[in-house]
Amino acid sequence: MVYSNRGDRGHQHLLLFFIILTAWESGSGQVHYSVPEEAKHGTFVGRIAQDLGLELAELVPRLFRVESKGRGDLLEVNLQNGILFVNARIDREELCGRSAECSIHLEVIVDRPLQVFHVEVEVKDINDNPPVFPETKKNLFIAESRMLDSRFPLEDASDADIEENALLTYRLSPNEFFSLDVPTNGEQEKPLGLVLRKSLDREESPELHLLLTATDRGKPELTGTVQLLIKVLDANDNAPVFDRTLYAVKLPENVPNGTLVIKLNASDLDDGMNGDIIYSFSSDVSPDIKSKFYMDAINGEIIAIGHIDFEECKTYKIRVEAIDKGYLPLAGHCTVLVQVLDANDNAPELTVTSLSLPISENAQRGTVITLISVSDRDSGANGQVTCTLSPHVPFKLVSTFKNYYSLVLDSALDRESVANYALVVTARDGGSPSLSATASVSVEVADVNDNAPTFAQAEYTVFVKENNPPGCHIFTVSARDADAQENALVSYSLVERRVGERALSSYVSVHAESGKVYALQPLDHEELELLQFQVSARDAGVPPLGSNVTLQVFVLDENDNAPALLPLPGAGGAGGAVSELVWRSVGAGHVVAKVRAVDADSGYNAWLSYELQPAAGGARSPFRVALYTGEISTTRSLDEADSPRQRLLVLVRDHGEPALTATATVLLSLVESGQAPKASSRVLAGAAGAETALVDVNVYLIIAICAVSSLLVLTLLLYVALRCSAPPSEGACGPGKPTLVCSSAVGSWSYSQQRRQRVCSGEGPPKTDLMAFSPSLPPGPIGGNREEQLDVDVDLSAKVTWSLLRILCFFLSLPLPRLCSVSLCL
Repeated sequence: MVYSNRGDRGHQHLLLFFIILTAWESGSGQVHYSVPEEAKHGTFVGRIAQDLGLELAELVPRLFRVESKGRGDLLEVNLQNGILFVNARIDREELCGRSAECSIHLEVIVDRPLQVFHVEVEVKDINDNPPVFPETKKNLFIAESRMLDSRFPLEDASDADIEENALLTYRLSPNEFFSLDVPTNGEQEKPLGLVLRKSLDREESPELHLLLTATDRGKPELTGTVQLLIKVLDANDNAPVFDRTLYAVKLPENVPNGTLVIKLNASDLDDGMNGDIIYSFSSDVSPDIKSKFYMDAINGEIIAIGHIDFEECKTYKIRVEAIDKGYLPLAGHCTVLVQVLDANDNAPELTVTSLSLPISENAQRGTVITLISVSDRDSGANGQVTCTLSPHVPFKLVSTFKNYYSLVLDSALDRESVANYALVVTARDGGSPSLSATASVSVEVADVNDNAPTFAQAEYTVFVKENNPPGCHIFTVSARDADAQENALVSYSLVERRVGERALSSYVSVHAESGKVYALQPLDHEELELLQFQVSARDAGVPPLGSNVTLQVFVLDENDNAPALLPLPGAGGAGGAVSELVWRSVGAGHVVAKVRAVDADSGYNAWLSYELQPAAGGARSPFRVALYTGEISTTRSLDEADSPRQRLLVLVRDHGEPALTATATVLLSLVESGQAPKASSRVLAGAAGAETALVDVNVYLIIAICAVSSLLVLTLLLYVALRCSAPPSEGACGPGKPTLVCSSAVGSWSYSQQRRQRVCSGEGPPKTDLMAFSPSLPPGPIGGNREEQLDVDVDLSAKVTWSLLRILCFFLSLPLPRLCSVSLCL
């Protein structure tokens, strides 16, 4: 709405102003200029020098100057051209206020001669000031019970400008409750006011915001406004009301004291004391809630003051009431539901229940060993727990139910490798950061009898001197069992068998606990050179396990047998003496007899040497005896001075320590060529036949030696192949074959007719004792080199070779000792 002052007051003032101005100009004769206010610097006002009748050239010499009392330097004269111009900002309202006339009086002074001129510069008004109300915002308090058409006065706006620029019209913002009452020109005593057109309701509209606008009539128009805030006064007829009846709040657990939970907002439609609200917990709130939360009565804030623990309580239901301060106070209610958010503040807990410990090492895969349960007081991801097992163990964790695991066997166990496992079970939750807990599980592996006792070697070689005392300790066997306790308790026993006609247990015994082997009786090398048997080691497990070891007991020979003389076939003599007929015509070096002897011992103890005992009276005998062959030969040609009957004593000595001897008596009868023709004929015939046989045999001997050598090589190759492809068989000891002793200049082979030698080498057939000795080697102790000096293994090559030699000797009618000597020489 637009309201205006209607009348002729403005026109009258304008007419009066022009009348006065005209009279003043005509009466005073002063120079008059006009300039609009707010003109820019340098704006032309007038040619003041020209209008005053002054020459431009004399302005400076006459000291032309302009003075204005109290106006400063608003205007200035250019002495070069005599023009008056605006020098500073001119504000009419500042100079003259609301006066209708406004001018600047200037005094222009020149010297030589002194002259004073008065100049009036009128400042014209422009619409540069908008209407202004006394306040930009005005509060009105109106009771909601006021009657219609009630009038409420307002203050007018003012405009610093004049005339048309100061004429105002008013306009009120559209509303349904008030209208604007603007007085006319004749109602100067009646102020501007608001008139109530509709009844007020504070509960519906507690405040009204109106805008009053004043507009002047200048060009362009300017406006001024004032905000009208109308507050409707109320009675206590409304209870406080919360924004919501139920508030849901999420609060993390473990928040520090003083943390704001929620700020409640209750409103009361009433005003003043009727609308002032006090907040408090309801009377039925539990003490636990009051110990954890605080209610600010003024601003409605709920603050945490106690320890908030999700595991203690997940939700708090708090009833709050808001009460106003009216004469009869009214209350409003709401419920605050505080949901506590879980934080990962609880580590998992592990519980281990042992079921089957220790576990047998032969347990099957999947065997359950231990039950493990895990728990976490947190919830959600913070309470989701996963279990892991320390790596590189033959176990695994199997989830059987939620948060329940079984520790089961994943691969085979071996107590002998690992007897105890120290496992670490780790439970880790899914929080961030995650928390974990560990539990140690010791799994002991129970032993099972799955390892038999084992010996360090499959076979042991033992050397025992013969004639040992009964019950002497000869060796100790030791077996180790990798098992434990009774499964590792080893007992020893003999593997019983027959040794010839006697039981093995009659020779040796073994201690069941210590494994010591004892010889129960004196051993005789001549009876038993090798005793091969097995010792069994058996543990005490169920079922018991065992293993055997082979012992080869070599009975070392001692020189306990003296040489024994052998009778010569066809030789005569009494009392063991040898009688031979010798021709006196034989020359030096002729073999007249031979002493044969054997020694039941072996090695150096059986190596025999022969020597001729000196004759009685110190007479020198025409005979001598070969050192190693026992052949008696002439040292010179026999003559008549030699006694027809020669008695020779031959001492046979072995190489043992101490040496044993035997004495052979040889009776030689010296005969002439014509005596004993039969015998001589036989001897001559035998000698001739022998010479012929020796001549014929030479060729056959060479062939036989080559054949024997070839067969020996083939036999050795065959024997090596057989030994590599098949293990030696064991058997009962049986009688050994007779051993032949062949004498030559290079060695001695012994052949015993008085005994039969046995070699016990298990259950196999008996082996022949075949030994070779060389007199050129110095005798040494029988010790570590025994295996190099004594070849007690009788193999197939030796038997075949010896058989071939005997066959050749038989067919060629070659004396066996001679053949032996030839073979050894080759």
